[in-house]
Amino acid sequence: MGLVSWSPESWQAKVVLQQPAYPDRDSLNVVLRQLSQFPPLVTAWEVDRLRSQLVEVANGRAFVLQGGDCSESFDDCGANSILRKLKVIIQMSLVLIAGSRQRIVRIGRIAGQYAKPRSSDIESRNGVSLPSYRGDIVNRAGFTPEERRPDPAMMLRAFERSAMTLNFVRALSEGGFADLHHPENWDMEFVRNTPGSRRYQELLDSLSKSIRFMEVVAPAGLAELKRVDFFTSHEALLLLYEQALTRTERHRGWYNLGAHTLWIGDRTRALGGAHVEYCRGVRNPIGLKVGNSMTADELLELIQLLNPDDEPGRLTLIHRFGVDSIRDRLPALASAVRASGRSVLWSCDPMHGNTRATRGGIKTRSFDDIVSELVSAFQIHREIGTRLSGIHLELTGEDVTECTGGPGNLTEADLSRDYRSTVDPRLNYEQSMEIAFLLAEQMR
Repeated sequence: MGLVSWSPESWQAKVVLQQPAYPDRDSLNVVLRQLSQFPPLVTAWEVDRLRSQLVEVANGRAFVLQGGDCSESFDDCGANSILRKLKVIIQMSLVLIAGSRQRIVRIGRIAGQYAKPRSSDIESRNGVSLPSYRGDIVNRAGFTPEERRPDPAMMLRAFERSAMTLNFVRALSEGGFADLHHPENWDMEFVRNTPGSRRYQELLDSLSKSIRFMEVVAPAGLAELKRVDFFTSHEALLLLYEQALTRTERHRGWYNLGAHTLWIGDRTRALGGAHVEYCRGVRNPIGLKVGNSMTADELLELIQLLNPDDEPGRLTLIHRFGVDSIRDRLPALASAVRASGRSVLWSCDPMHGNTRATRGGIKTRSFDDIVSELVSAFQIHREIGTRLSGIHLELTGEDVTECTGGPGNLTEADLSRDYRSTVDPRLNYEQSMEIAFLLAEQMR
């Protein structure tokens, strides 16, 4: 069918939400021109490689593990932080491979996840009202007029940090760091001798024996064990930035070359909205967050808009209902999509629907609620005859205390001990690994 009247700028004629009000348009235009002339962060060939792997997911031969920070921070763009994020996703993927006997497509919320939607344009504290913090790509988290003023130069800083992050990730994933012969590269020093780490070590020991056996019987066939594919993703939220990174690749179409894949948030997925208009025209795989306000008719229309040619792997529906709502909301939507015969991937985001505030006003999530929603998602898809093909998590490789429960039995009293996120709470390393073992059990 192809695209109808689309260009990288056509979203500007639509209703646009969640965009900052830049006070200096001249400075904004200068920044956008610079961004449009920079070398791309990713290539169309890498995007196409991800597309081909998602076709394997659509055919039931692979599973998507997508995870990372709720919102990346400029101050956290360092080697140790990036290294730990990569370590936890690689470790989780190995657990899933061992449990499911399937390939795992690894996608990080990384190298571009600097913008966040907000429930209000204004934040008020002690009688003072300022623009809401929208992520480091727009303004800063500190509560002063200078820090909260949208600054277009932040887009340049975001691009630079994305490039540094992606350069390090590529070096690690293509080099010896990812070699399955040396899993000691992925150790997390702060979790040695815990029950979860011992279980993981047992898995590694078994895997190492299998590798040694295979090298004896097929010495030339194990080159893939020395590297991993690792793709990047972020929410396509700040549309002027996304437009500046959109390039045409001769006869192959338009690509967003700021990430391998993008997703549309639940707050910006309106049928007549600018975010849907922008995303429908790029060749990147697209994710669509599906929340409690979504109706079956809306969902089917969005599927038609975002994947008119019904390409396998093109569109991933990422449902985020919350443990209390998933049984009421998911069956009707999944049944409608199944009845339509349309090709989509289903992924579960068990984080966003389970956010709550403590009595002291701290945002947190219960590990038990996250697990319960995830188990329910597998059960519901099995009952309906659809397949859960991925998981979408906010996580970190750090030993933070942001979500309650899990292997460490964190309570609300523990949250203040090491709470680092400026937006939403993330699973820490031990909680993430426990999720991986649970996922492997469900996939078996």
